[in-house]
Parts: sequence; C-alpha cells; structure tokens
Amino acid sequence: MTRRVAVLISGAGSNMAALIEAGRVADAPFEVVLVLSNKPDAGGLALARAAGVEAVAVDHRPFGKDREAHERALDAVLTEAGVEVVALAGYMRLLTPWLVRRWEGRMINIHPSLLPLHPGLDTHVRALAAGDAEAGCTVHLVTEGVDEGPILGQARVPVVAGDTPEGLSQRVLAAEHMLYPQALADFCRTLA
Repeated sequence: MTRRVAVLISGAGSNMAALIEAGRVADAPFEVVLVLSNKPDAGGLALARAAGVEAVAVDHRPFGKDREAHERALDAVLTEAGVEVVALAGYMRLLTPWLVRRWEGRMINIHPSLLPLHPGLDTHVRALAAGDAEAGCTVHLVTEGVDEGPILGQARVPVVAGDTPEGLSQRVLAAEHMLYPQALADFCRTLA
C-alpha cells in the first residue's frame, strides 16, 4: 500500500526534495502528495511545484499568537488532500498539543543531532562546544515534548579537527538526505 505523505517545511526544502524523489521509485511505500509551508516565500514551495507536487502556504502571521487556529487551517489542507502521514522537514514552528494529538502516531520529524543529545536549536554549535566526537541526525515520532519522541533511525557523522558549525551542518544535512527517505519508507511499511 502506498501512503499519502505531506511534507511540512519553512525553508529551502532540501529534505523535502529527497523525500519527493524517494517516493517516486517503483516500490516506494509512500508518495509525497502535498508540501505545506507556514511561509509563503519558502523556497521549497517552488521546488515542490517544479517536481509536480501540490504546494500550499498557510501563512502563520495572520493568526497572530493563536497557533492552534493556524494549525487547524493546516489540518484542513492535510485532510482535504487525503494525507495519511505527515513528515516535518525543517518546519520551524513549535506544534501545539492539538496538532500533535490529531496526527499522533502518523507524524515524524528529522532533527540534526543524535537525540537525546542536543534537542532544539543550534545543534551543531552545541555539539562542537560539548566536544562531541560525532554528530548526526535522528528521525523520530513527533510527541508533545520537543524532539522527545521514539527514535525511528539515526545516522552518525564524525566531528573532524577544526570543524565549524557550517561544515558540520553540511555533512549532517547530506546524512539527513539519505536517512530520512529510508526512515519514512520503513515507517510507512509498519502502518496498519
């Protein structure tokens, strides 16, 4: 069975592009049918459209501080598109308990650290400051706690002498592009 996946983005969408491509191989257990952003100028929207995938922006700014109202608008678009699984890929908004519960067990995220190390932002700066010998990325189920959900997969990247946050970020991003499509495929195969 091929699962209908939506990817939520806020920026350039490089992980989104990797997921779209992976969903097009002959035996893929998923297809990206929708890309959704909270930012109308997110670069990934144009990439998705160029790839023939429906791309929609639901700007969060008109909703002010009412995050749940914004998420209800997002959810309406997801429902209309018949989405079964939501993949967060650089979606830079904290989710409310309402949306997390609505998609419980069907929403995954990729995070640029080896969780439980370095949840939240500035992961590469923090990994280098901690003297970590390796960094990496984690795909996990989304739960109400930030970057706390059950881990579905990880990829490790060595920290090298003289590393910078920018250099480490680029190497981790390359690992993300390989890990996320595989983890999403494995996850979709497990769904009843």
